[in-house]
Amino acid sequence: RFQVCGVVWILIPGMTAVLEDAVAVTFESQNAFGDSYRNYENSARQDSVSENYFKQHSQMTVDFVKGMQEKWLELSHGEYTIMEAIEMLDELVDDSDPDNELPNSIHDFQTAERIRQAWPEHDWFHLVGLLHDLGKVMALWGEPQWCVVGDTFPVGCKFSEKCVFPEHFSSNPDNKDPVYSTENGIYEEGCGISNLMMAWGHDEYMYWMLKKNGCTIPEVGLNMIRFHSFYPWHDAGAYKQFEGPGDRETLAMVKEFNRFDLYSKGDAVPDVEALKPYYQGLLKKYGIDGKLKW
Repeated sequence: RFQVCGVVWILIPGMTAVLEDAVAVTFESQNAFGDSYRNYENSARQDSVSENYFKQHSQMTVDFVKGMQEKWLELSHGEYTIMEAIEMLDELVDDSDPDNELPNSIHDFQTAERIRQAWPEHDWFHLVGLLHDLGKVMALWGEPQWCVVGDTFPVGCKFSEKCVFPEHFSSNPDNKDPVYSTENGIYEEGCGISNLMMAWGHDEYMYWMLKKNGCTIPEVGLNMIRFHSFYPWHDAGAYKQFEGPGDRETLAMVKEFNRFDLYSKGDAVPDVEALKPYYQGLLKKYGIDGKLKW
């Protein structure tokens, strides 16, 4: 057992941690297209998904990530409220997602409401569901989707075969670097997952954007946002040599978040306008209800 933010968890070997007093929820067994989830072989959106990952895997280098950190983490791209950002995402369909072609704004509320159903007493978790994908606004402000959406992975070390479309890494310049291409690269074993330089995308941007704007969501909730697309780690078990103190608990919480993020995509479209007052109250409670720097 371990406790995070007042929630008691039970760790079962070989399984995701579960709530000691979990509220049971069920999900649709198929995605919005009637297919299995995360089908990267022959999905209804296979062409656009494969192209997006080829661009990401062939161009996501250490130097590129450093440049994007410098460009975006100054938060100099305007001031908007969270609700304004959500409305912007009405215009975005994620090119990396084989499970859904609805605007991303709908998915934000689907995820948040499913979390609210299962975790009714933990409102910070509801808010994490609403916020987790808002970093995708970068794709509406000039960035190509390949460096905004999709699964993430560390740069500066060997790319894992457990990433989706691993063959696309053969065109990445870092794949031939004498240091970056080694198993541990620039890192030491046990350095901690939070100390890895992650592929640039909406996860990393939103994590730092919230911290720099004074968001008071617990750190474990912010880590759910930061690592929710790190599927090679939280789903496939790659990069475990880098885990450090506290990462077992982080992994359990990210995996718990992931089931709402992924499987809510088969849900009905929620009544967004009816839900906004509840979430506006949470934005105020956790210090991010006004204009924020992006």
